[in-house]
Order: sequence, then structure tokens, then C-alpha cells
Amino acid sequence: MAKPRKRPEDLREACVEEALAIIGEKGLEALSLREVARRLQVSHQAPYKHFASRDHILAEVVRRAFASFAQYLDRKRPTDDADADLSAMGLAYLEYARKHPLHYKLMFETTLPEPDQHPEMLTEARHSFALLHEAVLRLPGRKRDQAAEMDAMYVWSAMHGLASILRSDALGTLKMSREQVAAMVPEVMKRVGLGLGQG
Repeated sequence: MAKPRKRPEDLREACVEEALAIIGEKGLEALSLREVARRLQVSHQAPYKHFASRDHILAEVVRRAFASFAQYLDRKRPTDDADADLSAMGLAYLEYARKHPLHYKLMFETTLPEPDQHPEMLTEARHSFALLHEAVLRLPGRKRDQAAEMDAMYVWSAMHGLASILRSDALGTLKMSREQVAAMVPEVMKRVGLGLGQG
């Protein structure tokens, strides 16, 4: 018979960690405050002291994912080479998707709680995009206008598409060689640069 778990000292933190664990093990559809309480061996009402609903705890999990993602994108200080900096950010994007697949899935492949109801989650999501936008603005000839925003969306779309392909079974299905796969990332990065008008 399993021993009862000791009540967490920080129940809010324990709830968030348990919510992420549930999503990772059983999928998003298994997440509920009742299940969080059951696994923590606390009363069914205990999580409601910190989260008003399932959406509220999910929003906090996603907020943390975006914060972690932004920190990963922003870990290298800008240099005098804006093109190289943007390429490094693109590679960081792909690396994060590979190393943190659950967080990536939550951010970009999940129906999120209503953003207007969870402003802290929305703030972190916007911060992630702002980092990319600022990196694009540092390229030669860029102005703070809609064109620069569209350039940032173009880069994001390319990186997201590439990350999704690399995380899927598509390459195996197509029977691409190791050499082709190894060449794909730098080739896509080069073409993104060309699309932005960089040499």
C-alpha cells in the first residue's frame, strides 16, 4: 500500500508542477483540478484556493512555458552582426522545440485558455514574439513598421514549420538520408536569410 504523501509546503507550486506532469503523462484532456488534488493527496477543494478553474492552472503552466522559451531565445547577448544574431535565435528556437517538446506543444499546438482572461500568459507570449521582432529590426534598413512585423512573422512561420517537421515522423516516412536531414536546417536558415534580403 502506498504511503500517504506529505502535504506540499507550497501548494500552489505543487499544483502547477503536478498539472504539467499530468499533461505530459496523460495528455491535456486528463487535466483537472480534481485530478491534481487526487495526485497530491489533498482535498478536492485545496487547489481552488490558488486557481479558480482548470483554465487558470493551464494558463499558468503555459505562461511558464513562454517565459522559459523567451529566456532561451534571449540567452545570447546581441553582437554587431544582426544577421548572425537572428540566425542564432532561429537555431535556439529549433533547439528549444527539440529539448522541451511538451512546453513547445503547449505553446504552439494546443488550444489555449482565452488570452483576455489570462493577461499574464498573454504578456509572456507577446514578449517571446517581441524578442524576434526586435532582432529583425536590427537588420539593415528596417523600420518599426508593419513590414518589420511581417518579416518577424515570416521568420516565425519558417522556424515553426521546420521545428514541426523535425519533431514529426515525416522525414522517416520520406526516407530522407542522414545527409539530407543534416543539410536541411542550414539550407532553410540560408533561404530565410535570402527571403529577408540578407546575403
